[in-house]
Amino acid sequence: MRWAQVAFVEDDPGNYDLQFWLDYFKRCHIDAVCLSAGGCVAFYPTKVPLHYKSKFMKPGTDPFGDFAAGCRKMGLNVVARTDPHAAHQDVYEAHPDWIQVGSDGKPRRHWASPELWVTCALGPYNFDFMTKVTREIVDQYKVDGVFSNRWAGSGINKTGGGPKMCYCEHCRKNFRDFSGLDLPRSLSPQDPARKQHIVWIQKRLFECAKIWDAEIRQSNPNATFIANSGGGALSELDMKTLAGMSPILFADRQARRGVMPPWSNGKNAKEYRATMGRKPIGGIVSVGLEEPYRWKDSVQSPEEIQTWLIDGIAQGLRPWFTKFNARPIDKRWLKPVEDVYAWHHKNEKYLRNERSLARVAMVYSQQTADFYGGEQARAKVEDHALGFYQALVEGRIPFEMAHDGLLDAGHLSAFRTIILPNLAALSGAQCDQIRQFVGNGGGVVATYQTSMFDEWGVPRKDFGLADLFGASSGRTEGPMQNSYLNLEKDSSGQFHPLLRGLEDTPRIINGVSRVDIKADGFSPLTLVPTYPDLPMEEVYSRAPHTNVPGVVAREFGKGRVVYFPWDIDRTFWEVLDVDHGKLLRNAVGWVSNEPQPVEVSGKGILDVAVWVQSNSMTVHLVNLTNPMMMKGPIREIIPLVGQEALIRVPKEKRVLSVSLLVSGGKPQTRRDGDALHVKLPQIDLHEVIAIDFA
Repeated sequence: MRWAQVAFVEDDPGNYDLQFWLDYFKRCHIDAVCLSAGGCVAFYPTKVPLHYKSKFMKPGTDPFGDFAAGCRKMGLNVVARTDPHAAHQDVYEAHPDWIQVGSDGKPRRHWASPELWVTCALGPYNFDFMTKVTREIVDQYKVDGVFSNRWAGSGINKTGGGPKMCYCEHCRKNFRDFSGLDLPRSLSPQDPARKQHIVWIQKRLFECAKIWDAEIRQSNPNATFIANSGGGALSELDMKTLAGMSPILFADRQARRGVMPPWSNGKNAKEYRATMGRKPIGGIVSVGLEEPYRWKDSVQSPEEIQTWLIDGIAQGLRPWFTKFNARPIDKRWLKPVEDVYAWHHKNEKYLRNERSLARVAMVYSQQTADFYGGEQARAKVEDHALGFYQALVEGRIPFEMAHDGLLDAGHLSAFRTIILPNLAALSGAQCDQIRQFVGNGGGVVATYQTSMFDEWGVPRKDFGLADLFGASSGRTEGPMQNSYLNLEKDSSGQFHPLLRGLEDTPRIINGVSRVDIKADGFSPLTLVPTYPDLPMEEVYSRAPHTNVPGVVAREFGKGRVVYFPWDIDRTFWEVLDVDHGKLLRNAVGWVSNEPQPVEVSGKGILDVAVWVQSNSMTVHLVNLTNPMMMKGPIREIIPLVGQEALIRVPKEKRVLSVSLLVSGGKPQTRRDGDALHVKLPQIDLHEVIAIDFA
């Protein structure tokens, strides 16, 4: 339930205090540890040729073995960490073919440590050399698993800076054997070679993972390989495949960097759970800063560390703190982590969640990121999801994530509503699954170019979900300047529920990009086309009213559909316009056509989660009300007062007691049928309402 990681630096051997860590682990009630063992640097007396040993290891010493033995005496599980992404000069001289090669034909020096070389993750270095290293570690220490960091290669991910592909002799040959093509020179997802390269990388990485896992299990049948992966639509590994082969995984979104909300840790939890189901998932939290300048020997503010930890816990992650360098220089992180871990241990029975009660799920699509987004996947795919996520958090709506590879009735049965934030690339089979979900009574909210492309990113002549949307697609327009949407009343003079809270204005701002659609029937929003924004004398609408629909809201079978033919979610993420947030939340409410399992009233921003355990129910309320919500580190926690939760408890359940797991004590409550009203005197960083059943 509670994890710790100490990542050695090369001069740690002989220079750190082992007893300090063992004592700290005891105070934190640690169950399992991850300790650096080998790969780029070995911290044990390895016998594998070319496996570089720390030059600070004295003869006859075993830093990894000693640390592991100390943890074993405390009854902790021990996982060995390896990092194969870099190699020393002797490796390059003996096996230059093990090194990553750029498109210019030159082997790659390490970007941060130029004396090192970047290894190819898809060739013999991982498949042969690191297999021997992995087997030696498990044979010698009988560890409970091997967690490999940066094992999937440096620079071959979908987005971000730096080189993306390796052109070494092994990659050239293996890719040609697989596809009959030369390695791509373009990152465009419409390049046939690039498409095949995306598929081939997945194949090679999962082959490597299976080899390592087999070697580990042959030595220790109770151990496993634990693949490090970022998770979500931008992950380099297919999350459905990874979850199928993994008994446990860890979400490696360690801390905030740049502009990033604190709910991002909880988002990563939901992304993993979408494919992992009830398998355990940990959340790796760095106590250091995660900005690109890599200040790894300093620490974040206590409030920032605790907020990141707590939001992950609220959304189902088991906490894992990581400390680089076994000799902590700045120790201000120790007590904040210990306090959270001690609380977690005290309330462990309420944190062994069996299932979420959320009835809304947002779908994420790795194939959309790969074959539609390409290099622009963050802007074209992820920003849509981030905007919708923020709107749901502001609306205090509990929700989960779903994977587009798991849209069958079994996986969607728990949900009333699914959200498709610009899921542009969908197969015909996936469209059928979505159509069936709505026909059977579900709700769908979709945005922008959803289903306009097939699963390979090839444009369709019309939406794959045209019948569901009740609309046909035309040209795409954007970026638009100075465009708006008129709010329309129906034939009875009433506003659609989609416009609730907007009745006092005749129009709102449009998005930045739109699909020109044709749809029959009434639309609650109609287009005011782009008109000049300068000079000021020319800022007036040439077409103040049109019949071009800005939204489709309709019933389909037993369910409901809202389709926004514009980038409302992405624009909301960019400008955070309150009207767009209301539209998104109203759309979810209308298509759901049922009350949410938890409704929390009061001012402020709360991330809400609702869980059931074996004989209890918990509601997590994480207070994100803070001027530093979008860019850390958080300086202080700003308490919320006057909050009241309405929790829908099954009528057949007899409530034995209601308690507050953070502030302590029994809150003021009243029961009204299936509605349990709970008054909360104050929420600092978070509160957990625990309901025990008789």
